Amino acid sequence: MFYLFHGQDTYSQREFLAGLLAKEGDADMLSLNTTRLSGKVTFNELQSACDAMPFLSRVRVVIVEGLFAAAPDKAFLDRLLAYLPTLPAATRLFFLEADKLPDSHRLIQLADKEKAGRVKLFDLPKGGELERWIRGHVAEAGGRIAPQAVQLLAANVGSDLAALGNEIEKLLLYAGPEGTVTAEDVTRLSPYAAEASIFDLVDALGGRRSAQAAALFQQKLNEGRDPFYLFSMFTRQFRLLLQTRSLLDTGERAAGVAQQLKVHPRVAEKLVAQARGFTMPQLEHIYRRLLQIDVETKTGQADLLTALHLLVAGVAAEE
Repeated sequence: MFYLFHGQDTYSQREFLAGLLAKEGDADMLSLNTTRLSGKVTFNELQSACDAMPFLSRVRVVIVEGLFAAAPDKAFLDRLLAYLPTLPAATRLFFLEADKLPDSHRLIQLADKEKAGRVKLFDLPKGGELERWIRGHVAEAGGRIAPQAVQLLAANVGSDLAALGNEIEKLLLYAGPEGTVTAEDVTRLSPYAAEASIFDLVDALGGRRSAQAAALFQQKLNEGRDPFYLFSMFTRQFRLLLQTRSLLDTGERAAGVAQQLKVHPRVAEKLVAQARGFTMPQLEHIYRRLLQIDVETKTGQADLLTALHLLVAGVAAEE
């Protein structure tokens, strides 16, 4: 059989693939009978992998990633489409594509006609679908999560399902088997939960409002925020701003930024507004300084809290 999994939700693609392979017998033997190919492969390479007999296993698995993104020529497609209906019965051939293929694609049309062909589209969940995904993922793990926590995760992490999965696992461990993940837990534990005050602080830095930036920074310290937490938030925020500024400079808009960075549209709008307060050289300079602070504090050359005070004062003062 041959399968085409396509669409930007590559995380769910791999989960679904793992579920199918788990039904095919012993995992170790299946691994020995699995061939992985990527990008621009020759037809002979593909056919050779598919025609190989399985060794001490019921099936032979061939996984091909990004083949159609590499734009194979017509001759390759002609040979492939002629070959697939003759695929050995023991072979399970999977095509994984990180972008959606058009309905007119020749492989999709062939799969519609062939009993041995399967096509599944994996779109990134958004809005209500994303929140349902979070609730479902928590339920599958045997946990519970408050509605506000679901909304906060969806808004701040967006459709990056791999990151969401990691955050959910961490939050469930923190809440315990009998607990419920709350919005406060998300704010406390998730580095993706970029709080409004962090956005406000970066806004103040971008607007060169040094007094406000210093006050907001001190406020977070007074609330008991660990300097390492604040440093991680700064680093993440300025990394996103660098990426956003780069996208803006190529003509991208907020919707494109949300898609490229896999963040919620509301977060993307804030990032776009903030990025416009900085030039690319300024952001590169700040990010290099953050990397320098990381090295200096880890090697004992500087105190993190002092370095952050100097960073806030220096960025707000720069023109």
